[in-house]
Amino acid sequence: MLQKSRLATFTLLLLFGAASYSFIYKGNQFEITKNLELLANIFRELDASYVDELTPAKLLKSGIDGMMSSLDPYTTFIPEDEMSSYELQTTGKYGGIGALIRKSGDYVIITEPYENSPSVKYDLRAGDKILKVDGVSAKGKNTDEVSKLLKGEPNTQVKITIERPGEPAPIEKVITREEIVIKNVPYYGMLDAQTGYIRLTGFTDKCSREVSEAMKDLKNNYKAQSVVLDLRDNPGGLLNEAIDVANVFVDKDMEIVSTRSRKRDWDKKYTTHHQPVDTQMPLVILIDRGSASAAEIVSGALQDLDRGVILGDRSFGKGLVQSTKDVGYNSRIKLTTAKYYLPSGRCIQAIDYSGGYSDKLEKVPDSLRTAFKTKNNRTVYDAGGVDPDVKVEAPKYANISNSLYNKQLIFDYATLYRTQHPQIAEPNQFELTDADFEAFTKFLADKDYDYTSKSEELLKSLKEVSKKENYQNAINAELAQLENALHHDKKQDLQKNKDEIKKLLEYEIVSRYYLQKGQTEEALEDDEVVLKAKEILQNPTQYKQLLGKQ
Repeated sequence: MLQKSRLATFTLLLLFGAASYSFIYKGNQFEITKNLELLANIFRELDASYVDELTPAKLLKSGIDGMMSSLDPYTTFIPEDEMSSYELQTTGKYGGIGALIRKSGDYVIITEPYENSPSVKYDLRAGDKILKVDGVSAKGKNTDEVSKLLKGEPNTQVKITIERPGEPAPIEKVITREEIVIKNVPYYGMLDAQTGYIRLTGFTDKCSREVSEAMKDLKNNYKAQSVVLDLRDNPGGLLNEAIDVANVFVDKDMEIVSTRSRKRDWDKKYTTHHQPVDTQMPLVILIDRGSASAAEIVSGALQDLDRGVILGDRSFGKGLVQSTKDVGYNSRIKLTTAKYYLPSGRCIQAIDYSGGYSDKLEKVPDSLRTAFKTKNNRTVYDAGGVDPDVKVEAPKYANISNSLYNKQLIFDYATLYRTQHPQIAEPNQFELTDADFEAFTKFLADKDYDYTSKSEELLKSLKEVSKKENYQNAINAELAQLENALHHDKKQDLQKNKDEIKKLLEYEIVSRYYLQKGQTEEALEDDEVVLKAKEILQNPTQYKQLLGKQ
């Protein structure tokens, strides 16, 4: 009865909303009022006649999600129980132990402790399996459920029981939670005597301050003569932070981006408000397919203003702006309210959602992209993301390497290695020996990491084509012979791709000892995109030509 009473109350509220809405909104008022009334009537009939007991909140949430998902993938409803996750995305702060986690089998494991966090101070390690939190079994729980148990007010305690590979019994730790601030700049330093490097992974609150401080340190204390700003795999974030990050490199009062909404009086231009750190130092900005939203505003604006060379792969192509609105009961909606336009006048949105969202929507083809001009009269294009001035694709790994990585065998071996080696050399000096690699191959002896080689993939395609064209019977014997010759041998493939697999292992192992900073230092040594950035910065003539200055 209580459940039905709640549903009836909700129906009355919905009807009241339909009646009052017509006084607020003058546009399609009849259609809106009619459909809200229809929705209330449907709820009433479900309440009266549906075979099973209903949960109004759950049913309504499904309806809201369906309505939102028909618009675009960025317009969403944020209920009260998801507000803490949303605030983490915008502020980068929460109360907890400071570690990334993921599901592994029936349990959740630690994958990455944050530097200087309680998880590091109390010696939690990547690979630790969480068995209990405050006496509550973690078996069968997903990452969200375990995360809620681990989070709490700073200065409160949480008791965690873990299982660690190599340890004979579970380990119990009582950890004092702290305010965790996730850094947007997890690493900065010098690539060589002249070239600075800043890794920017997000655009939460105050990220521009982190970039500014890093830039000042590199310039004033490390005497950097040029700098690389790495925005790869940066999904974006706050618009105001994107403007302030660009402001680190360009003068005050420069237009960085403008937004255009359905209502023209909501249109707005955003300019820089602060004195820059440096407007002359040669700059290369790294982007890839994972660079989106605010990362594209920074890279696109700096490209349009000819402030730096863009290097890497084409960016994601998100040219939409979202705003949040309070809808009561500690809930909000995040909705797309505008498109953004870079200084040249282009919008880099890759998919047109004006007709509604569908999985079948495709990106704007290159043939339909419109040309615009940068400050130095270089040609750039709208739609489809930000194109790099110099294209350098990320390396493609062999299928066996992808299989080892995706099946978490690289991760698991690094966890085992940490238990057997109390310490290792510095990140830029650490190398696995041949004996270490042989130990890894023995570790794999009873593991499943099957895969299809590229040659086998091509043979499969050849078989399908020959069957369609009625050639299969004529070449069956040859195909069988070729298939036998191409059948991959795991041991041979391990040796053939030894150097590549060793680098993946070294990258993961270093993180066990030196966390994010060490992992970044290890990765930078052989990063083809970073090496190309250094090459451009060491050639002033090429740098100027790329920016249209000569």
